Order: sequence, then structure tokens, then C-alpha cells
Amino acid sequence: MRKLFFTSSRLPGKRHHRTRSGRISLRHGLQPMAKKGYFCRMDLNKLYSATRTNYNGSHKSDQRTEFQRDFDRIIFSSPFRRLQNKTQVFPLPGSVFVHNRLTHSLEVASVGRSLGSLAGSFIAQKFDADLTDESKEFYKYSLDSVIAAACLCHDIGNPAFGHSGEDAIASYFIKHQGELKEKFSEDEWKDFINFEGNANAIRVLTQQQNGKSGGSFNLTSSTLSAIAKYPCQSSAKNKKILHRKKFGFFQSEINVFEEMAANTSMIKEADSPVQYKRHPFVWLVEAADDICYHIIDLEDAHRLSIVESHLCLQLLVDLIVSLGADDKSRLETRLQEIKNKNEKVSYLRAKAISVLIGKAIEIYTRDFDAILTGDYDTSIFDSIGKQSPVIRQIVDVSVEFIYNHRSVVEIENAGYNVMSELLSHFIPPVLAAKDAVSKAQDKAIKLLPEQFRYKEGSNYEKVMGVLDYVSGMTDNYATDLYRKIKGIEIGMTV
Repeated sequence: MRKLFFTSSRLPGKRHHRTRSGRISLRHGLQPMAKKGYFCRMDLNKLYSATRTNYNGSHKSDQRTEFQRDFDRIIFSSPFRRLQNKTQVFPLPGSVFVHNRLTHSLEVASVGRSLGSLAGSFIAQKFDADLTDESKEFYKYSLDSVIAAACLCHDIGNPAFGHSGEDAIASYFIKHQGELKEKFSEDEWKDFINFEGNANAIRVLTQQQNGKSGGSFNLTSSTLSAIAKYPCQSSAKNKKILHRKKFGFFQSEINVFEEMAANTSMIKEADSPVQYKRHPFVWLVEAADDICYHIIDLEDAHRLSIVESHLCLQLLVDLIVSLGADDKSRLETRLQEIKNKNEKVSYLRAKAISVLIGKAIEIYTRDFDAILTGDYDTSIFDSIGKQSPVIRQIVDVSVEFIYNHRSVVEIENAGYNVMSELLSHFIPPVLAAKDAVSKAQDKAIKLLPEQFRYKEGSNYEKVMGVLDYVSGMTDNYATDLYRKIKGIEIGMTV
């Protein structure tokens, strides 16, 4: 039998923080440590923390939990609102409405809340003897809020124009490495040439911008841990390992990430480069995202007449039947009663998502021991795919007919060019020596809002300021600015 090993004493020199409920947590907390012949199993009583990344004030008059407050902070924030004008897959709507990043995030949060509630009930019941009273209350009544909040902001770091925006940023630095690379350390350079929306999300949620008070969103460590799909720095990126396929934080956020990871007892794999195993809540957020976009991209494609009704209905019916959720003849009888084609698809979409939620929880609870040790290495949605070959068919149809559709490729090409041009306009001026800034470069710097200027900062900080500005733009704003600086459109901006 394998043994469990945990550190059990407080570490010297670490600050301790008493939460609102009175539980003692570590500001730089206890780490389960690997030891030859042993394996680590995360302590369910230490996986959550209401500790915030900056300020932990009192809210005695507020009846919301700390985790409900996270959800509300995200909903009312400007970066979240801007998601309504950022591409999900298809170009932003004309006469037919399709999903944008905002509607996608809201739907993922809805699915995530269901997954969090079901997972919390399972944990509270199965591990009743191991949980403190406070932990039982958290898993029963607050885990769903943590997962919903994390789902709400899981895409908040994505730049305009979908993944082509990420590619444009990374490609800009690769293309200009001859004149730029020597200005940065190796780790800093890897942040740029591997630019990643997941890492940018941690920056957006935790960074304090120039001239602005507070610590950005100042979310709890629990919510931040739940979005850390790739808990490593860019130097640790490894496409063959699931939790390191991409990276989850920039050099500028290493300290805040390590603090957050300690607060929620994430298992650390290495100090250099910094890398952790996934937090158990991440799997639920990832599953909610995977469920939504695989099913809803198909529905959007049907509304745009990219995928024929017959094929769309067949795939959804076969998916539901293959997972043992209903009988095919009964489903077809129900569909005959619905006359509108879009409503038929909407009915099956709702049923498919419900079935996938059930299967996701079935797998999460079945494999929970491996998830707690950090040894799990397959996404929950991929595990569902092993039970149903229809999942693979949906992915294949999406790649062939949706992600390579002309309208999608056009917006990706346009977005790539827009983002590349904006970076070319701002990065050389901010890196130029003070006595070598041309008049044109000075004009470009003046277009950069004050909170994104790091005049006395390092080269890395100056470039990160530009990336904060450009990656935070909506599709329309980026396009409008591009047209103005290229002289295609001239006029007053109000």
C-alpha cells in the first residue's frame, strides 16, 4: 500500500492569516511535499481559502460569502463587460446572433455552478469524517460559487479576435527577435514568444495598474486557483504534459501565483522553473468550458447554416443515446412535435449539456483520488469521449466545417494583421532610449493610456504595459484604432 506524506508543522518565517470564519490559513502556506516512496494527497480542509491577493478587509454588513462576492466583482467589472465584443468563434453577429466571449462565459458559469454543487455534495458526504465543520459548510454551500466565479473569468485574459490574437502577439516577438530578444532575460522572452490568454487572465485579475488604487479584482485564492489550468511559468511549458501544455502566469505574477498556490495547498513540482500540479477545482472549470463550446459551437454553426439541420440533429441525438440518457425512438418522437428547426436543436442542446454534466460528475467522483494526488492526466471531457465515439465525430465536424469556415478564417487573418500592426506601433517607441525617441514615436506613446505606461520600469514592464493595453481591446476598438493609425479613417474619437 502506498503511504501518504504531509508536512505537518508551520514553516518558519511564514505569515499566518486568520480568515473571517476564524480558520487559520498560511499566507505562504504548508506544501504537501513529495518524498521517494510516498505520494502527496491534498488535504480537503486546506484546498480553499477566502484570503485575497491584496486586501482582506471586514465586510460585517455584507451577507454574501467571500466567494459570492468574487462572482459579483467579476460580473460588474469592465474587463468582463468587454468580452461582449470579443470573438468566440464566428465573426460578431449581423442579422443572426451567435455567441461572443461574454455569452459563452455566462453559459460556462451556469454549467460550472451545477458541477460545483454536485461535486461539493459528493465531497461533503464521502469525506464527512475527514472534514471540519467549516469545510463541510464550504463544500455543501460555497464550492458552486467558486466554480461559477472561476468559469465566469476563465477567458478574461483572451485578447481580441480569439486565438488568432494570441498567435499574433507571440508571432510579433518571434518575427522581431533579432532586435528585441537581447533586451530581456530568457524567462521574460519566453513569456512573449509563448503569449497565453490563461497567463494573461491571472495578470488581469491580480495586477495593480499605474495610477489605480487597490489590487485589480482582488479575488479569493480559491477562485484564482480554480482557473489555473496550466500552473507553471513559460519556461516549464511542455506540450506532452497536460497541465504544462501551455503556461499559467507571466514572470510578473510569479510571486502572487505562489502566494495563491500556498493558500490553497497546491502541490509544487519544482522551484526552477516554477511549476505545480493542478488544483482539484480546475477539472470542474475545464469540464464546464469543454461541454459548452463543443455543443454550442455546433448550435451556432447550425443557426448560420454552416452545418445542415439533419447532421446537427443526428449528432446530438446519437450523443445523448450513446451516453445512455434516452431512447432514440423517444427522442425522435419528441422532435416531431417541435416544428422549428432551431428549436429542435435547442432542445437537444439543452439535453446534451445535461447529460454531459452528469457524465462529468460521474468521472470526477470516480477518479477523485487521482485528482487529489495531482496524478490525473486526462481532461474530463476526453474521458467522456472514451465512452462515446460521437464526441470524436462532433470534434471532427467542428474542425472541418466550423473552425475552418471561410468567415472564421477571414476574421482570424484580419485579427492577426490588426494586432501585429498595433504592437509594431507601440513596442519600439516604449523601448527606445529617452534621447533617441523620434517625433513619430513620441506621438505613438501619447496614444498609450497613462495606466499602461511604465516610464521608469524595466524593458519587460514597459512591454507588458503595451500588451495589457492591446490584449484588453475589443475587436471593434482594435480595428478602429488600427484604421486610424494607418490613416484609413480619420476623425475625432469621443
